[in-house]
Amino acid sequence: MTSEGMRLARASKKVLITGIDSFTGYYLSSYLQNCGYDVYGTSFFKETDKIYKCDITKKEDILSVLKEVSPEFIIHLSGISFTAHGNNEDFYKVNTIGTINILDILVELNINPLKIILASSATVYGNQGLEVLDESLCPIPANHYGLSKYAMECLAKNYFTKLNIIITRPFNYTGIAQEEHFLIPKIVKHFKESKKEIELGNLDVSREFNDISYVCEVYKNLLESDVKSEIVNICSNRGIKLLDVIEMMNDIAEYKIAVKVNPAFIRKDEIKTLTGSPKKLFEIIGHIEQKEFKDTLREMYEA
Repeated sequence: MTSEGMRLARASKKVLITGIDSFTGYYLSSYLQNCGYDVYGTSFFKETDKIYKCDITKKEDILSVLKEVSPEFIIHLSGISFTAHGNNEDFYKVNTIGTINILDILVELNINPLKIILASSATVYGNQGLEVLDESLCPIPANHYGLSKYAMECLAKNYFTKLNIIITRPFNYTGIAQEEHFLIPKIVKHFKESKKEIELGNLDVSREFNDISYVCEVYKNLLESDVKSEIVNICSNRGIKLLDVIEMMNDIAEYKIAVKVNPAFIRKDEIKTLTGSPKKLFEIIGHIEQKEFKDTLREMYEA
């Protein structure tokens, strides 16, 4: 075991998850607790036991939380993740400046956690014209969400010599209780309500739709890895066509839904293919299997 590995093994496993009441934060906090971590969190909306109300655009909020918790691990999930969010300025205030605020306060307080994971996004890649995207590609984000995350990455790299940072680029993932404005929950809801028709945007797209449990396992393994100062995809290279999702749901629900293309749902900057290479990820944490996507859909439908 390396010296860093020994340091990790001796840690008390106090982890702070920003955005703990998000879809990802809900699952990840439970997963890490079951793995023996002492989990704390921040929320924009509420304060409860071990969860602190915090607006990451305000440095005084971050200062208060970090002084109180002094975490040994941080997983930063807070941000605006819905690409159709109405106010473009918010992407940069929260996703970019908010993240750098956290890093600034850590340096100011001389708190150097064993590992800091910053959640970026696979949307930073934009339209590359390639079937599989890896970390060697130069990002060309096609929307404000992707650009705000890429700006965060560029600025966060300046802290690589000061803090133990990993930047992750998660590809699409889903599961029970994901908000219904996201694509897969929207589709599942239509079937649960026995709707005869569903309106979608561009049907000629292929995406990774990984299971949230897979993502949680990846985050834990990255947290416990010796790696730092790296950018890594959270992906599986498991591309699934949108029409195939509909076919799976037709089978699960035992009826066929009519699909109508609504031009209003088609974005001119639509990324047609978005699947990632997990080669670098698996070199760091080892290969991880996940459940079949149809099983994920069935769980969501039966929930």
